[in-house]
Amino acid sequence: MLSYIARRLAIAIPTLILVSIFVFVLQKLLPGDPALVLAGEERDPQVLEFIRQKYHLTEPILYQYFYWVEAMLRGDLGVSLRTNQPVLELIADKLPVTIQLAIMAMIIAFMIGIPTGILSAAKKGTPVDYIANIVALSGLSIPNFWLGIMLIMLVSVNLGWLPASGYESPFIDPVRSFQTMIMPAFVLGTALAATLMRHTRSAMLGVLKADYVRTARAKGLRELVVIIKHAFRNALLPIVTLSALLFGELLAGAVLTEQIFTIPGFGKLIVDAVFTRDYAVVQGVVLCTAAGFILMNLIADILYFLLNPRMRSAL
Repeated sequence: MLSYIARRLAIAIPTLILVSIFVFVLQKLLPGDPALVLAGEERDPQVLEFIRQKYHLTEPILYQYFYWVEAMLRGDLGVSLRTNQPVLELIADKLPVTIQLAIMAMIIAFMIGIPTGILSAAKKGTPVDYIANIVALSGLSIPNFWLGIMLIMLVSVNLGWLPASGYESPFIDPVRSFQTMIMPAFVLGTALAATLMRHTRSAMLGVLKADYVRTARAKGLRELVVIIKHAFRNALLPIVTLSALLFGELLAGAVLTEQIFTIPGFGKLIVDAVFTRDYAVVQGVVLCTAAGFILMNLIADILYFLLNPRMRSAL
């Protein structure tokens, strides 16, 4: 297993290096002089020269990249122009919020998508299957921003059951935290549930035709036991891979959902940084997002290896 993980890391590390080059070069291609942005209202030539020397802006771009990587390896991602905070502190402050939202959204997606996908596959060609597919297509078609606005109007404005926006840490007030996060988690979770339902149904349909499923039925096992223990267990592999990728996508920040519900997570952080031309924050967030995707891919590969006995026997 260690050799398998080492091989996956050998792919992940060069990928992360390429992403860092891509992020750095894109930032350099943006119009404008970074020194003028950093100087703010002070356009004194001495101040501009000091900034260019401090951030190595007068040196070749290759040297600038190596300086940036060296600082990044020391945990220095720069300082935000807007808040004057270290970027690493901003990320550490916003990331737990997005992780909480992502976990709640994935739980909702699992609770809706997987049972619906199993039921749809087990009842293929029946009205239950058609209804499940219609619900899944609706979940994929309805925009998150529209569903979020409708939920705020119905649940918060008209019924007054939940707060329309804001955020509270679960370590300070767990009940309030749940109340502020359940609606945005539901908005994200329903879209993910639709994707999970379609993939679960597809995987289950392939497995239900297998010989071992027919053998289990011939032994007189109950249909529920056949579906859950024999079929679903073997259909888990693509579902696990998809779930890891979807979770990585959520960690990237649900931009529209966080904006609508005023959640101070990764999505809102990067939107604010782009609008204020806070280059250091944009670089740091994009790099952390890419690292999150690569990490979730690595976890998916490891889970795939653990769940698939044929891969273990091949080593």
